[in-house]
Amino acid sequence: MVGCSSLGNLFSGGDSEEKSEEKYTGWNSAKFREEAKKKLDVGDYEKAIELYEALESRFPYGQYAAQTQIDIAYAYYKNNDSEAATAAADRFIKTNPRNPNVDYAYFLKGLANYNRGIGFVDRFLPSDPSQRDTSSANDAYKNFEELLSKYPQSRYRNEAKLRMTALRNNIAMHEVQIARYYIKRKAYVAAANRATEVIENYQRAPAVPLALEILQEAYTNLGLTDLAQDTKRVYDLNFPNGTPVQSEGLVTFSHRVWDFIGFDK
Repeated sequence: MVGCSSLGNLFSGGDSEEKSEEKYTGWNSAKFREEAKKKLDVGDYEKAIELYEALESRFPYGQYAAQTQIDIAYAYYKNNDSEAATAAADRFIKTNPRNPNVDYAYFLKGLANYNRGIGFVDRFLPSDPSQRDTSSANDAYKNFEELLSKYPQSRYRNEAKLRMTALRNNIAMHEVQIARYYIKRKAYVAAANRATEVIENYQRAPAVPLALEILQEAYTNLGLTDLAQDTKRVYDLNFPNGTPVQSEGLVTFSHRVWDFIGFDK
């Protein structure tokens, strides 16, 4: 009987779609926008997305068509659907290149990638973002960089710059984590190469002194005494009081747990 019922629904021509259409009978664009905004405000993002998409399908060329597209992108972002958010923002940029809000679309893409991969646990427990894969961080950095390049006077520029700094620091620290892994595996040449990349490409990042320490250790184990001593002189000259990352308490609780449990082994 259940099987027959399922088959009946299959051949009925989509009754659920028709019922969905009936729900919005008589709604104008203002009604859709009002109800969608209410759902956004209370955190019902899936319903907000449904309403915005219904609005766009019914009024694709209306006065607020462009605004609807960016609203859909924002609703996807709030619903933690980074893939859909970036796709919707890209569509807005492509179809509305001269819209006054196009800089926000670039910013929203950056936010979506910035938060990509951050789950429920990460939001409520101490976590070290440098331990995560950096592909999304690199994408976010490029998004913010593009925003600043194309719209240097954007009202989102200051926040974009702050997030770029955080991303850059996290990416540099991620490279240090990899170098540490190589040290533990006694792959000293690989460790030295990673550490050198951090020193050369992420100057003034908090990870630099850590990279210098790893580089010195790698050179020492490789028997390159002169290079190890040169690295130590550079470290002592620039960080006479020791590694700022540790003295400022920037090595997080989760970072210590990571090392203790050995997730990088």
